[in-house]
Amino acid sequence: MATDAAVAADPPASKGCPAMKAEFAKHAEYLNALNDKRERLVKASRDITMNSKKVIFQVHRISKVNKEEVLSKAENDLAAVVNQNIGKLVKELQGTDFWKLRRAYTFGVQEYVEAATLCRFCRTGTLLSLVEINDSLLALSDKSVEPLQLNVLDYVLGVADLSGELMRLAIGRISDGEVEYAKKICAFVRDIYRELTLVVPLMDDNSEMKKKMEVMLQSVVKIENACFNVHVRGSEYIPLLGSSADPDYSFFGASDFDQ
Repeated sequence: MATDAAVAADPPASKGCPAMKAEFAKHAEYLNALNDKRERLVKASRDITMNSKKVIFQVHRISKVNKEEVLSKAENDLAAVVNQNIGKLVKELQGTDFWKLRRAYTFGVQEYVEAATLCRFCRTGTLLSLVEINDSLLALSDKSVEPLQLNVLDYVLGVADLSGELMRLAIGRISDGEVEYAKKICAFVRDIYRELTLVVPLMDDNSEMKKKMEVMLQSVVKIENACFNVHVRGSEYIPLLGSSADPDYSFFGASDFDQ
């Protein structure tokens, strides 16, 4: 009798199983699709990072005699990054929560911001704004859906990384005899650092930004030391930078300069 009662109690639960399985199958399908999309975004982010670095390397080939040629090539390469690589992000992220998948593509976006702001500074001596970057991406999105817009956090992180490239550019310009241009870079990086010191305390999760600010301060000090040494000692050391395959930057206060 007890067994019969137990069997009689089972059917309602058994009838609910198909519905439960269907419900969890739907969740599993959603999560699998989300993971697949995340993997595609990671791949796209790597491509953006790689090609943005190539743009940065191109800019560092600049000299007094080839500025226009080098910048034009770098800007064309940067446009290709937008149309080909960032275009893939736009297609994947349309109709989804940008913040939900941000960690999958943030590093590529930061590298792109670094390359774009470097090109703008070399062209005009000004900082490319977030509004200008987002406006340039509108053409990639379907007008019927919400467009991909870079967020403030990724923009600020990318601008913080810009200081390292400007430090390398300043040292290179000093070695080429363009001391005044290096001083202009110094003032520009100093201004960015000062403004960011006001922004960082307002960020909720600023541990990553704090590390970048420490590196940024080191870059500011290296540029200042380089300009100071040239100003005080004159230009007798500048030819030494190009006289050896392994130049010594120690007297510029940049002994750990990443060549």
